[in-house]
Amino acid sequence: MRRTRMNATTIATLGVALLVSFGCQDQPLPKTPPTGPVPESLNFQVTSIDGAPVNLARYFGKVVVVVNIASRCSLPPPFLQLQDMQDKYGEENFAVLGFPTDQFGSFAAGTDQEVKDFCQAKYKVSFDLFSKIEVNGEQAAPFYGYLTSQDAPPTGKGKVEWNFEKFVLDRKGHVIGRFRPHVQPRSKEMKSVIEKALAS
Repeated sequence: MRRTRMNATTIATLGVALLVSFGCQDQPLPKTPPTGPVPESLNFQVTSIDGAPVNLARYFGKVVVVVNIASRCSLPPPFLQLQDMQDKYGEENFAVLGFPTDQFGSFAAGTDQEVKDFCQAKYKVSFDLFSKIEVNGEQAAPFYGYLTSQDAPPTGKGKVEWNFEKFVLDRKGHVIGRFRPHVQPRSKEMKSVIEKALAS
């Protein structure tokens, strides 16, 4: 009897085919990320809340909500809504990015570790958090300098108004929405923009 030799690649391919045939895959296949150069919006390096450098190009291909957070803001903080959004859409290549800032009422006072501990203990935040930055003025982080220069609906371009202003980026890095602090993440208008971007 003639024996057929199979290499590791062939065996792995057959294994995946069998898993699909018998319904053993418990996770959907990821969406194919866009190809081409990293867009200008994600061509920045920032610092995680733990002090590690992060290249924002890692979010290319995801729908992203960028929000300047304040752990003790006088506004009703939408941390729970942002976390619910991360939980609901996370498997669809979606990410919430939280950037603490002290520019509005010093409501993000304390060290990065203190901000992180507060957010996790009080609101069970697991979405990505970054080191404290400025979002307006001459010392604004370059990433925020770019975001605020974009004429994104319904707000348009210009300075960040207060804590919890939200920018939405599509999978190709286009800034497709900007929502003022009073607009909650679960609002109809914001949800519509996010779900349309996720479906594309």
